[in-house]
Amino acid sequence: MTTDRRTFLQITAGAAALPAFPQAARADTYPTRPVRLIVGFGAGGAPDILARLIAQWLSDRMGQPFVVENRTGASSEIATELVVKAPPDGQMLLLASLANAVNASLYQNLTYNFIRDVAAVAGISRDPNVLVVTSSYPPKTVPEFIAYAKANPGKINMGSPGVGTSPHMAGELFKFMTGVEMTHVAYRGSPQVITDLLGGQVQAYFAPIAASIGYIKDGRLRALGVTTAARVAALPDVPTIGEFVPGYESSAFYGIGAPKDTPAEIVDKLNKEINAGLADPALKARLAELGSQPFAGSPTDFGKLVASETEKWAKVVKFANIKPD
Repeated sequence: MTTDRRTFLQITAGAAALPAFPQAARADTYPTRPVRLIVGFGAGGAPDILARLIAQWLSDRMGQPFVVENRTGASSEIATELVVKAPPDGQMLLLASLANAVNASLYQNLTYNFIRDVAAVAGISRDPNVLVVTSSYPPKTVPEFIAYAKANPGKINMGSPGVGTSPHMAGELFKFMTGVEMTHVAYRGSPQVITDLLGGQVQAYFAPIAASIGYIKDGRLRALGVTTAARVAALPDVPTIGEFVPGYESSAFYGIGAPKDTPAEIVDKLNKEINAGLADPALKARLAELGSQPFAGSPTDFGKLVASETEKWAKVVKFANIKPD
């Protein structure tokens, strides 16, 4: 009887352990095929550039291609919903951004809760924007821009890559804190905004540094002020907007998200490799050139950032009465 009972317990214990084996094996060998990294913004803009840098790093490190797919529309909502509905196997990832934090209060009928339904994997960067105008535009400083805007109400169009994006929200915060009037004009991506800025259809853009720094350096755009609390190494001579508008601060963020219930082993493996990339001198130098500031840390660290930014920008959305397109 004792022998039979011992045998029974050994068999059932072994059977109970079996379901864990496929998940462990999947995490140990992940990825076994190409991984899709979904970006909710157009090619050539700051999010796309950052996504491709990280995708290339992960491809080189993990033995499978990480393929960037641009799924534009609704301020990254189309891309986010695609990932939320994907199987939780690590084969589809999302470039998460400030837009996701803003959209939580901007859209009233979302089919998901971003914090609940997207697993935080890793942060990539905190990214300043920079207020730019064309080199021929009269204002040469932030105070001159404020004075010009107040003297010419309704005559400044402010471009952005879409409602709720970091450039849009940086502009709305600026309007709130200075009392200037600007008309928001939404585009599908930064390249389109810059094209119309250079052409005179819009007069101001709180541009991602990654998308605008080349135009600033060749003199076609004039940088008036960066949106972060401290000056940026990529544009050391450009003051912060906060030097003239006390308390002003706005930063984009980027990171990687996955469908909820993605195995912790896969999340941790991706987090480890992304953090290794952010510590790599060559990749760090490339990010610095783009004005990006690495944001390494655990999945929990990135989740806390998303939560705090969601709370912050909900207040701006409410005050400015911002509505989706």
